[in-house]
Amino acid sequence: MGEETPPTLKETKMPSTDIQLDEKIKVTIQEPKRWKVILLNDDSTPMEFVISLLVEIFKHTPDTAREIMLDVHQTGSGIAGVYSFEIAEAKAVESTQQARAEGFPLQIKLEEE
Repeated sequence: MGEETPPTLKETKMPSTDIQLDEKIKVTIQEPKRWKVILLNDDSTPMEFVISLLVEIFKHTPDTAREIMLDVHQTGSGIAGVYSFEIAEAKAVESTQQARAEGFPLQIKLEEE
């Protein structure tokens, strides 16, 4: 019984795999769009309730909350705050839920800045 020898691998030289890229990739980063949370005036929602929403949810001081509430009352709408979309949406939903729980028809809309 003869011994078989394993086949030998021929030494081969691999072609160069160096790649040169002449193009540069430009990365542009954009700030996220900002959204205004706008309170709309109605005849049923008490002014004090609007002030409490602005203080509790939107973290305004009582003085700035009163100014925003007067703006809503006199012009028909007022900006409660400007946020990224997710935060603006969350604050609008929370405010609407609190208004409905109290039985008030307060309307809130989001508008791109």
